[in-house]
Amino acid sequence: MAQPAGISGAMKETGRGARAEPRRTCGRRRSKYLIPTLAGIAALPGLCGTAAADPVADPAVALFATLAQFSPDVLIGLALVLGLIAFATTTAIVHVRFRRQTLERETFAYGEISRLEAQIEEARALLLAEPQIVVVWRDPAAAPEIIGNTPAFTGVAAPSRILAFGAWLTPSSAREIDATVDLLRRRGVPFATTLATPDGRHVEADGRPVGSAVILRLRDITGVRLDHARLHDAYRGLESESSSLRTLLDALPVPAWIGSEDGRLRWTNRAYAHAVEAGDPQEATTRDIALLDKASRAQAAHARANGQPFTARLPVVVAGSRRVFDVLEVSGAGGTAGIALDATEAESVRVELAHVIGAHRRTLDQLATAVAIFGADQRLVFHNAAYASLFELDPAFLDERPTDTATLDRLRAARRLPEQADFRVWRDELHAAYRSLEPREHWWHLPGGRTLRVVTAPNPEGGITYLFDEVTERLALESRFNSLTRIQSETLDALAEGVAVFGSDGRLGLSNSAFRRLWKLDASVLEGQPHIDAVAEVCNPLTADVSVWTRLRAAVTGIGARIPSEFRVERTDGSVFDGSTQPLPDGGTLVTLRDVTDSVHVERALVERNEALVAADHLKSSFVSHVSYELRSPLTTIIGFAQLLDDTAIGPLNTKQRAYVTHITESSAALLAIINDILDLATIDAGTVALELSDVDVRAAMEAATEGVRDRLAEGGLRLAIEPGNAAGTFRADAKRVRQILYNLLSNAVGFAPEGSTVTLSAEQRDGEVMFRVRDMGPGIPPEISERVFDRFESHTAGSRHRGVGLGLSIVRSLMALHGGRVAIAAAPGGGTLVTCTFPAAGADRAAAE
Repeated sequence: MAQPAGISGAMKETGRGARAEPRRTCGRRRSKYLIPTLAGIAALPGLCGTAAADPVADPAVALFATLAQFSPDVLIGLALVLGLIAFATTTAIVHVRFRRQTLERETFAYGEISRLEAQIEEARALLLAEPQIVVVWRDPAAAPEIIGNTPAFTGVAAPSRILAFGAWLTPSSAREIDATVDLLRRRGVPFATTLATPDGRHVEADGRPVGSAVILRLRDITGVRLDHARLHDAYRGLESESSSLRTLLDALPVPAWIGSEDGRLRWTNRAYAHAVEAGDPQEATTRDIALLDKASRAQAAHARANGQPFTARLPVVVAGSRRVFDVLEVSGAGGTAGIALDATEAESVRVELAHVIGAHRRTLDQLATAVAIFGADQRLVFHNAAYASLFELDPAFLDERPTDTATLDRLRAARRLPEQADFRVWRDELHAAYRSLEPREHWWHLPGGRTLRVVTAPNPEGGITYLFDEVTERLALESRFNSLTRIQSETLDALAEGVAVFGSDGRLGLSNSAFRRLWKLDASVLEGQPHIDAVAEVCNPLTADVSVWTRLRAAVTGIGARIPSEFRVERTDGSVFDGSTQPLPDGGTLVTLRDVTDSVHVERALVERNEALVAADHLKSSFVSHVSYELRSPLTTIIGFAQLLDDTAIGPLNTKQRAYVTHITESSAALLAIINDILDLATIDAGTVALELSDVDVRAAMEAATEGVRDRLAEGGLRLAIEPGNAAGTFRADAKRVRQILYNLLSNAVGFAPEGSTVTLSAEQRDGEVMFRVRDMGPGIPPEISERVFDRFESHTAGSRHRGVGLGLSIVRSLMALHGGRVAIAAAPGGGTLVTCTFPAAGADRAAAE
C-alpha cells in the first residue's frame, strides 16, 4: 500500500521525531482559526463607534456602559457576530483535537508496519544465510513461491526444477517426498525426513502448514551428516567402552561408584547397593546412600578440594556387618570415581600375624627348651627365659644384644661349654651354621655331668636359631624305659588274653604267647614285624566271617577318626572270641582277644528262652485282645436288652425282677469297662493311638474326672477334695486321655479308701510341668508290690472293698508315656497312698523333641 509523503518521511525519523512533525502541523492549523476571531474581538470598539473606556475604571462596568449607548439593532447584530465567533472557535478546537488523534493512530500503525517489514527482511536474510530452499504454497491453484540460497543446491537442482524431485533425487527418495508433499498440501500432515541424491549428497526435508499456507524447507546436510556420522561413531565407541567398563565394574564383588563434583552419587554397582542394603543400584543412587561415614566423607572432600586422590583404610558397615576396606577415590573434570577393596582378611591377617608373633614369642618364652635367635649380623635378636636360666646369664648382658662370639666367650669363662682342646676351631665349626642351609645337631657334654642337645637351624633371612635341650634326664629315662619295656613284654606274655600291638604303619610290634596260641600261629610267622595284611591272611582260614579282619585292618591302618571299638570273632571250630581295639598315643593300635566260648553258649540259651517267653506273652496279649473284641458285641447286646427291660414303657417289673435287671446292667457295664481297658492297652501296644492335643483346662479336667466316681463316693461314704492350687490355667494334652487317667486314679483310690475318709485330687504347676496328685487314706502300698502295681493284671485286694482286674494303673502308665510324662506311686506322709502324674506343660511334641 502507498504511503503519503509526509508519513513516509516521518517514519524514517526516530520515534520522537515522528511524533513532533504532526504536532507542528496541528499548531499551524489551530492558528488559522484563532487569528480572525481575535481580530473580530479587537475590532468591536471600532464597530461601536465609541472611544475606549477609561483604563482606570472596571472593564466590565466600562463594557456595559459602552453597550448601553448602542441601539437594540446594533446589539442584536453584535450578539450574532459574537455567537458566530464562539461557534467557529468551538468547531476549530474539536477539529484540531480529532485531527491530532487521527495522526497519532496513523503514526503508530505505520511504525508497526515498518517493524514487521524489518522482521520480514531479517527472516529473509536468515533464510538466505542457510544452505536451504523454502517453497511456500499460499494458494493451492497458484505457483509456489521459492525462496532460498540457490547456489547451495548447485549440482542438485535448479530453482525452477526444485519440485521435480525425480530429476535430482534417488527413486526411493523421490517417491517418498512426492507422497509426503501430497499429504501435506491436501491434509496438512507435517513431516520431516532425509533425502538422498544420486551423487551421494543428503538433503533434509521438513514440511508443515503455517496458517493458511504450506511450507516445504529443503536443506543440504551432506557435510553435517558426515560430521554427525563421525561424531556418532565416536560416541558409539565411547558409549561401548563406557558400557563395557560399567559392566565390568558392576560385576566386581567390591563396591564402586561415580559421583558428581559436589559429592553426590551418579552411578553405583551391585556390590555397592548390597553394601548399603539398597534394593538395587538405582535406589542407592536416587537416595544418595553413602558408603562411608561422615568423617571419612569429609576427608575425601578435603583431598578432592586439594586436587589429590583420597586413599585410606577405613572401617565400613557392609550389609549390617563391620568390614575393613581400602578406599580409593579420584576426582576428574566430570566428578569423582571411587572403589573400595575389601581388606578385612588382609587386616585380619596383619593383626593375626602380630598376634602370632606375639604369641610365638610368649610361647617360646614358656618353653622348657632354651631358644636363642641371632641375626645376620650375629647379634642376639631374641631369647626366652629358659635360655637365660639354662646358662645363668645376666639379663642386662642379654639386653645389650651381644654377639654370638661374646656370648660363647662368657659361657666358656663360666665353664658352661664343653671342654675343648682348641676352642677357636670348635667355635668356627659351630659358626659354620651361618653359612649352612640345613640344621645341624650337636651334643654338648658339660662339666658336672650335664648333657645338652644343641640344634643350629639357619634362618631364611639370615642368622641362626639355637635350640638347647637338656637331655640328662631323658637319657636316664630312656635307660629306665628300656628296662620297663622288657618287664612289660614279660608281663604281657603271662596274660591269658591274647594281645597284639600294631604300629602306625600297620606292622606288628608286640604280641604275647596267648595271641599265638589262640590263632595257632608259629613264632616264625610273627618274626620280622609282619604287616596286618600278612597276619590276616594266615588267620582267615580259621575265621567264619572274614570281614572281621577287614574291620581290624581299617582300625589299625585307617587315617580317619581313631576310636576304640569292640568286635566278636567266631571261628570255624565253634570257638568265639571277644576282641577290642584301643588307639595308642604313639599312633599304634592295641588289639586284645579273650575266649568267651562258654559264656556265649550260655547266653544263647538264655536268649532263646527269653524269646520263647516274649512270644508266649505276645500270644497271651493277642489272645486277650481277640477275645475282648469278640466279647464286646454280645456284651453290648446284653446291656441294651437289660436297659430295655428296665424301661417302664415295655411293661412293669416286680421288685425282685428290677433288682435282677439292675444287677445285670451294673455287671455288664463293669465287664464292658474291663474290655475297653484291654482294648486300649492293645491299641497302645500296636502303636496306633494318636493323641489329639489341645489346650486342656486343669480345673475342668479335674471336675470331669470326678463325675464318674461320685456314685461310688456316695456308696462308700467318702468325701472328695479338689485342690487345683497354682495350676489354674491350661496345658497341652489330650483332654479325653487326661480325664481317663484321672478317673482310673480316683477309681483306684476310692477302692482302697476307708469309709468316711477323704480322697484328695490336687494339681501343681512347676518348672514347665503340670502335676496331678491323688491321695487316699487307705492302708498304703506294701514295699514288696510297689514295683509291680503298674503291671498288667496285677490286682491286690489288701484293704480294698473290691477286686479289679489290674488294668487301671497299667493304662495310666501307658497313657502318661504317650504324653511324654511320668507316673509314680508312693506312701503318703501321714498314711495312705499318693499317686503323682507329671505332664509336660508344652505337650507331648515338645517333650519328644527335647
